[in-house]
Amino acid sequence: MTTAPPGRTPGPPEDLPTVSPGRTPGPGKSSGTSRPMTLTGTIVPGVEHNCFLLDGYLLVGGTSELIQAGTRVSVTGHVQPDLMTTCQQGIPFVVQRIEPA
Repeated sequence: MTTAPPGRTPGPPEDLPTVSPGRTPGPGKSSGTSRPMTLTGTIVPGVEHNCFLLDGYLLVGGTSELIQAGTRVSVTGHVQPDLMTTCQQGIPFVVQRIEPA
């Protein structure tokens, strides 16, 4: 166990970033929603049932017949890293529009 110098509370080393519990840092944003963006690629399955990822983003919402593993799509939406989901991975990406690519 490491002890802190007098007057200092033990904590992580100063050169390591800290993340608030329950939050996932997103690209360029630490909380809230981001501006709309478009992703294009092939959907891959997540580790949890009915969780699908595209380029590391967890797809939330959208047309279920297009959101399937192996489907190549173009998705427009926004990043919402503070959105709670049951999926164990990915940065939540709220789908506004999805179409085959």
